[in-house]
Amino acid sequence: MDYQQKLAEKLTILNERGSGVLIRMNYIKKLCADPKLRPGFLSDKVMEPAVKYINKKFPNIDYRGNIQNLTCIQRQKSEVLAATASFYDSFLDVIEFRDHVYELLNTIDACQCYFDIASNFDFTKNYLDLISTYASVIILLSRIDDKKVLVGMFNCAHEMTNGSSDPSYPRLGQMFVEYDHPWKKLTEEFGPHTRSVTAALLSLKMVYPRRNLPAEQWRSAQLLSLLSTPASMLDPACCETMACEYLSMEIMERWIIIGFLLCHSSLNTNQASQELWKMALRSGLFLNLTREEVLNIHKVSEDLFDGMKGYSKRIADIKECREHVLVNCGAMHRERRHYLRVALKELFKVLEDEPGLLGPKALFVMMALSFSRDEVMWLVRHSENMPKMKTLDDYNDNQMAELLFFMEKLRGLMKKYNHVVQRYHVQYLAQFDALLLNDTIQNMYVCPEEESVLLSSFVSTLSALSIKQVDSKEEFDFRGLRMDWLRLQAYTSVTKAPLPLKDYSDLAKVMNMIQFHTRMVDSVEEMLHETSELSILCSYPRVFEKMFTQSSEEMTMKRYLMSFPSVCSHFSQCGHPLCPEETEILEKRSLRLCVTFLEQIAKQTSGVVLEICAEQRNLNDQLLPKHCAESISAARYRKQKKPLPKKGEVQKEKPGAESLRKDRSVTTNMDKLHMMLTELCSSYSLSADIIVFEHVVVPAEFLLSQLEMRLTEIIIKMTNYNQTTQEIARPSDLLAGIRSYTASMHCLAGYINLDVTRLVKSVLLQQTQPLDSHGGPTVTHYYTTWYLEALLRQASSSLIVHCPTMQCFVSQSADNELSFRAEEFSDVSGGENVLKRMTIIGVILSFRSMAMNCLKDILRKHCPYLMAPIECLRNFIYPETDIKVTLGVFELASAAGLKCDIDPALVAAISNMQTDNTSVEEEFKLSRLLLVYVAVSLPILALDPNSLYSQEHGGHKNNIHCLAAAINQLTAAMFTVQNKNIEQQLKEFLLLASSTLLQLGQNVERVEVKNRESIYLLLHMIVEDSPFLSQDMLESCFPYVLLRNAYREVHKAVFMPTA
Repeated sequence: MDYQQKLAEKLTILNERGSGVLIRMNYIKKLCADPKLRPGFLSDKVMEPAVKYINKKFPNIDYRGNIQNLTCIQRQKSEVLAATASFYDSFLDVIEFRDHVYELLNTIDACQCYFDIASNFDFTKNYLDLISTYASVIILLSRIDDKKVLVGMFNCAHEMTNGSSDPSYPRLGQMFVEYDHPWKKLTEEFGPHTRSVTAALLSLKMVYPRRNLPAEQWRSAQLLSLLSTPASMLDPACCETMACEYLSMEIMERWIIIGFLLCHSSLNTNQASQELWKMALRSGLFLNLTREEVLNIHKVSEDLFDGMKGYSKRIADIKECREHVLVNCGAMHRERRHYLRVALKELFKVLEDEPGLLGPKALFVMMALSFSRDEVMWLVRHSENMPKMKTLDDYNDNQMAELLFFMEKLRGLMKKYNHVVQRYHVQYLAQFDALLLNDTIQNMYVCPEEESVLLSSFVSTLSALSIKQVDSKEEFDFRGLRMDWLRLQAYTSVTKAPLPLKDYSDLAKVMNMIQFHTRMVDSVEEMLHETSELSILCSYPRVFEKMFTQSSEEMTMKRYLMSFPSVCSHFSQCGHPLCPEETEILEKRSLRLCVTFLEQIAKQTSGVVLEICAEQRNLNDQLLPKHCAESISAARYRKQKKPLPKKGEVQKEKPGAESLRKDRSVTTNMDKLHMMLTELCSSYSLSADIIVFEHVVVPAEFLLSQLEMRLTEIIIKMTNYNQTTQEIARPSDLLAGIRSYTASMHCLAGYINLDVTRLVKSVLLQQTQPLDSHGGPTVTHYYTTWYLEALLRQASSSLIVHCPTMQCFVSQSADNELSFRAEEFSDVSGGENVLKRMTIIGVILSFRSMAMNCLKDILRKHCPYLMAPIECLRNFIYPETDIKVTLGVFELASAAGLKCDIDPALVAAISNMQTDNTSVEEEFKLSRLLLVYVAVSLPILALDPNSLYSQEHGGHKNNIHCLAAAINQLTAAMFTVQNKNIEQQLKEFLLLASSTLLQLGQNVERVEVKNRESIYLLLHMIVEDSPFLSQDMLESCFPYVLLRNAYREVHKAVFMPTA
């Protein structure tokens, strides 16, 4: 019985198995050809004699007689056996596959099966797929150069280990020898199958020519247009050969070319065969076998027929077809791609606006995707393999992004509105297809029992469908129904079948339509994979990257660039369980391509954004106060009625002049930048994330990362720091630049949904640290370095003065610098050194205090709700409070810029300086001695001409007023660490300092006492700055009249005329 032949099941299983074996052979070929992946023993110098010997003697290798050449294998037989086992098993899979294929082909020939792509579509397609897959496996096997070495070494190691050859080795060796010239052997094997193969191929004569039309005919027929016939827009898209409408043209060409090469005798006997074959030969130069492996169809055909008797005309046909391809094919496919770009865009816009049309027009979507995929794949394989010629531009496409984009958009629509498609087709199947099929069955005059059971089950299954199943999100599975239809095709396609399908064309049409409708219900993803999967691009990374580069250079293509990384999500679908080793390679390549594309898009987008920011910053700079001098001067000229500038002089344009336009059609640079930004940001709308294998890639994060990196670089560049000349930008200028950039960056949110606030915070927070997240120097680093090495260093040399009045540092002019005589300071060098160091510390602390005041003002402005509780906590700290609690609160307050009685940072620094060798009492003595030393050294400062107090600056010209901060803060920190009474120690310091300064007043020599009053004021500053000393304490040890007189003298000196 024909039912027992299981033709449908065998075809399904062998096609799946054949795909795996084909991919496995391709993997082995690439592995052996790649120096990085090639098995080590094939390149090992030690193994070279064995490799040469096996290649020369294969398959009849004497493993015992010529042991000298095989000694290296003998030594490593276990390793060789393990390394070659998987390759050997893979080649055995080819033998097993070949045996099953020939067994099935012989059975089909014996059953005299009827093939017609329009009637028994699945049966014919599976049959032709099996033939082309088998031929591809054998061709790819013949291209593996190291196959004999791999098999020979395995068998050698096997015999050395087990004492005998592997049982399958003779057949495997024979197969390798036979297929050294694969086409010759294949044509001999397929000679008996010529009738069946030719019949199956000739069934394409109505389908293939209709698909292989130039763009002009597509355009005249308004192919894929829903708007061409508005009245029929809601009508379901149906035809008698629904599955043929989206059948890949590449697949049909593979069937035709390979089929007629295997069964070439029909080319000389059948005119229809010859015409179909020549049409396929005119379609291109290369045919895809798998991955990047192609067949040069004209060369292979010519080589096969060359020397064959009676094939001279066919060779002439081949040459004529090749010339036709070289002259016409590139331009024809270019026009097709141009038409498809417009057609897909229109189709998407209509369906996006009215997604309900996806139900009746689902066939249009599948056709559009299939046609586009064919054109993309044709261009890819020809771009990679095309010989150098004048019309090479026809094989480059700088608008590929648009075609890929709308393919992805249509795929996205089908997935998004899957429930709409499902709902429509469930109703169609239950309320139309079931009734039509039932009527068709009733009109059949013969219906055997087996066929009747299958047909009845179809009707009952479809009739039971309900819209409620869709609403309740029930899972549908019609795979069993479709498999039964394939079985029925097999039963009814054999000779002398009780129910010959060729006599019941209505049944075939109805069932083919039902099959398409069921696939729209339960396997839309599978259909999308079948019609639009572009995993071939993973095998052609160079071409893929070239397409991206060409598209990115076109202004109109920038909005479509996101289609390139989106296509990388297809690559996970091209693997096979028979070749799991390939998965890791595909995953790495897919991720690399996806990340490369996203980084390039992000770089372009961030570049445009930051260029806009730079332009805006230049405009904002024109409004800075420093640029208003010329405007003020011009206003004074007008007020004083002075002569205007001469006519020859060009007047500088005022800010805002760039916005005045006489002609709106004239585009400015900013217009172009904003247009480019609009285009680039539009591409991000394609998808919020891209899934590549098991990785979720978010395009917007790449843009954020690029913006963060580039903005960081720009901020650093804006500092203009020059270590050699110690130059740096003014902080106010830098702040204005940063504010301009951040304001412009926030405008980016109008183009793309991006968290700009997070970006700006991340960048600016990193700039508060010495190093950023990439380990690079920050603004904080540069300004800290500059303040320490330039400003504060010069302050220690009295070239720069700390000005408490204006809360800043002031440069002193060279005219005010006084020269020193060495003999005047030679006897007090020690004391001078301590006071100088204390002054430097005071300057640093004063600078820090200014910075903290700025921080306090900023925090009070931005988060007053946070500052108020912190101030309240600080104010509740009393001297009796536990020191750990005190320091904890002060640390919080200092971080907010608030001044504290004890500086927690200094306490921590001094604590870290302590060693285990010194006792606390010893440290206490040294601290007291330091205060004594400072106190008794204060009168020495009167010898310095720069110790003069400046009323204008509110301090001394040599910065000794900063000693007040140094003495108070260091004393508080030191005695806090030593757990001593701070107030008591400062009182003792005040008594000693007052005593030494009073002795200074008894000195009558003019040279020593000329700055005496300025030094008296220093003592008053120390008390004023201290939270532990008071004016009462000062008056008890130092007469207030001396302070009053000192203030009068220093202020009087300002108004006295110089001699």
